[in-house]
Amino acid sequence: MKRASKFITLLLIFAIMFVVGGSLVITYPDEYTIIRQFGEIVRVTDTAGVSLKLPVIQTSSTLPKSLQLYDIPESDVITKDKKSMIADAFVLWKISDPILFTRHLNGQVAQAQSRISASVFSSMKSVISNMDQTEIIENRNGKLAQDIRANIGNSLDEYGIQVLAVETKSLDMPDDNKQAVYDRMISERNNIAASYTAQGNSSAQKIKNDTTKEVSVMKSQAKAEAEKIKAEGEAQYMQILSEAYNDTSKADFYNFVRSLDAAKASLGNGNNTLLLDKSSPITQIFYGY
Repeated sequence: MKRASKFITLLLIFAIMFVVGGSLVITYPDEYTIIRQFGEIVRVTDTAGVSLKLPVIQTSSTLPKSLQLYDIPESDVITKDKKSMIADAFVLWKISDPILFTRHLNGQVAQAQSRISASVFSSMKSVISNMDQTEIIENRNGKLAQDIRANIGNSLDEYGIQVLAVETKSLDMPDDNKQAVYDRMISERNNIAASYTAQGNSSAQKIKNDTTKEVSVMKSQAKAEAEKIKAEGEAQYMQILSEAYNDTSKADFYNFVRSLDAAKASLGNGNNTLLLDKSSPITQIFYGY
C-alpha cells in the first residue's frame, strides 16, 4: 500500500509539473508570443513577462519584434537610357502586425523575406527605369533610396510587414561597359569645364576692355584738365607780363632780370668768356642804359 501511495504521489507531482510547465508562457522583450487554440489565434502577447495558457489545448510560438535586416540578392536592372546596371541592396523592416503576419505568411520570416525581395525589386526596377544612368549614379546615396522606399508604399501592410528603409550597397555597371561610361562622364565634365573656362575668359576680356576704356577716358580727362590749367597759368603769366610792361618801374626791373638770365645762360657749359655788342641789352647791365 505504501509503495502504491508513493507511486500515485509521484504521478500527481509529474502531472502537476506537466500542467504547470505547459501553462507557463515566457515572453522576451524582443519578441511577440502568439497563442493558438486549435490553430486559431486567440491572443498575442507583446510585453515581456510570464503569462498562462491552457495546456495541451493551446500552443505558443514566437515572432521577432526587433528591427530586421534583409540583404536582397543582386539583380540586373535597366535604366531609362537602356543601360544595364547591377543593384545590390538591403532592407530594414519589422513585423508591424503579428496576427496578419501569422495568418498570411504562417509566421515564417523566410516567406516574409521572399515577399520583401519581390516588392523591393519591383519598386527598384520601376524607379531606375525612369532615370538615366548618369542621374542614378549622381543620386545613388540619397534620392534614389528615398524614391524606391516611397514607391513600395504600403504594399506590404497586408502581410503585417513595415519597410522602414531601402539602402543600396552598390549600384554598378557590368564590367564590359563600365570603362566606356566613365570615359563618357569624364568627357562631359571636361566639356563643362571648357565651357566655364571660355565664359571666364570672355568675362575677363570684357572687364579688361572696360577697364582700358575707363583708363583712356580718365587719361583724356586728366590731359584736358592739365591743358586747361596750363592755359589758365599761361594766361595769368601773360597778364602779369602785360601789367609789368605797362608799369615803367616794373618793366625796367623785368628787363634787367631777363638780361641777367640771358647772360647766365650764355656762360654755361664751361664758357667763361662773353662777347657782346655794345647795343646788346645784356651790355646795358654793365654800362647802364
